[in-house]
Amino acid sequence: MAHHHHEVLSEIRESFAQLRQLIPDVSTGYANLHRAAMQDGALSAKNKELIALAIAVSKECDGCIASHAQGAARRRATEAEVAEAIGVAIHLNGGPGTVWGPRALTAFREFSASISEPPSS
Repeated sequence: MAHHHHEVLSEIRESFAQLRQLIPDVSTGYANLHRAAMQDGALSAKNKELIALAIAVSKECDGCIASHAQGAARRRATEAEVAEAIGVAIHLNGGPGTVWGPRALTAFREFSASISEPPSS
C-alpha cells in the first residue's frame, strides 16, 4: 500500500513527464541544476538534502517535502538530523513551520521505512 508522500511523488512524476515533453530544454536544464547543486562538495549531499528539506517546509511544498525527505532517507540521514533541520525551519517560520514541519518528519519516516525494508521478491 502506497503512503501519502509516495503518492505525491507519483502524481508529480506523471504530470511532469507530460510537461517535460513540451519543454524539454527547461526540464533538462533543471535536472542539470539539481544534479550540480545536490552533489557532494564542501557540503555533503546528505547535508544538502537536510537544507532542502528545511526550505521545503518554509515553502510549504508537499512535493518538495516528499522529494527531499526521500533524498535525506536515501542518504541515510538520521531522524535526529531531520528533526533538527525541521527545528530550524520552525524557528524561522513560526506557526506555519509547526504545521509543515511534522509533515516533513512523517515523509522522512515513510521513505526511511521503505528504504529499510528488504526488497520484495
